[in-house]
Amino acid sequence: MQMPELVIVLSFAIGAAFGVAGLLSGFCLMSGLRDYWTKDDGRKLRSYAVALAVAIAGTQLIAGLGTVDIGKSLYLQPSFSAPLIFLGGLMFGLGMVLANGCASRALVLLGKGNLRSLLVVGLIAVAAQITLKGLFAPARLAFLQWTQVSPPHVSVPSLLGAAGLGEAVAQIAAVLIASGALLAFAFSDRSFRRAPGQIAAGVVIGLLVVAGWLTTGYFGADDFNPIPATSLSFVAPLADTLQYVMFSTGLTLSFGVALAVGVLAGSATTALLTGRFALEGFTSAPHMLRSTVGAVLMGSGGAMAYGCSVGQGLTGLSTLALPSFIAVAGIVGGAALGIRRFAPVAALATR
Repeated sequence: MQMPELVIVLSFAIGAAFGVAGLLSGFCLMSGLRDYWTKDDGRKLRSYAVALAVAIAGTQLIAGLGTVDIGKSLYLQPSFSAPLIFLGGLMFGLGMVLANGCASRALVLLGKGNLRSLLVVGLIAVAAQITLKGLFAPARLAFLQWTQVSPPHVSVPSLLGAAGLGEAVAQIAAVLIASGALLAFAFSDRSFRRAPGQIAAGVVIGLLVVAGWLTTGYFGADDFNPIPATSLSFVAPLADTLQYVMFSTGLTLSFGVALAVGVLAGSATTALLTGRFALEGFTSAPHMLRSTVGAVLMGSGGAMAYGCSVGQGLTGLSTLALPSFIAVAGIVGGAALGIRRFAPVAALATR
């Protein structure tokens, strides 16, 4: 098996595992935040915290060992635009509340027959393409060039190193602080400690982030045919999947496309085997309108923020990149705004 083929197979397997875990556990940052803020139920949010803790520890371990060079990834580029990333995160966070789920959750639900998610997934892909390469791309690039900066440090370990700690010590300290705080938050709640399914989902999805880095940064490492090191993300991959479906004769399969197809396959297979598969549609025209606006905001916002609640919230933060913290702050801020304004309405159309 040639190396690119191995990457595609592993990418599909990672996506399928995410689809299974996502469907069985309801893993979703938006649902976790909404339940935590409106129902005093923090189990899903704490599961997300476990996933992030595992992703940070595992990613920093393979980076520290030199197995994967995450320094060349999208998240640790020397220049970035904080206003663009924050605004994109804000749009994505608001959009996932309006659509009642983030991009990854929509893809998982599509696998179980949720036709509302078909519209959401399709519009996320179209809006992302328009923002990345289409009509909105010149404005995005102009704003990027106007606001981008090149700070001396773009990650938490680098900042700690500048404070006088050695490189290895700074990396270990950053991991212990970040992962330790996340795990302490997660397991401080008795109801979460009694939810083995949510704990397992967090661990599995965190490990899938690490597996994604290994797939692209180790198994996909080839000086003659390099594959950019990356891991789980769903906005740009959905855009790439749409483009591949339309123009597959002139394109090649990528990690993101195989990942998205794997999530759909894993979710659909699990739904069929467990009797969860059921066709669902919109309940009203306003419901469809909210989902449409939310999907467009997620597609454009995710493109501007270089990732979604998984792409930046797990994969980006696993690198401890400062831009990822900015993006996640925007996502959480947008979600808070949306939940405060639209939570009663969204509750009428829960999935």
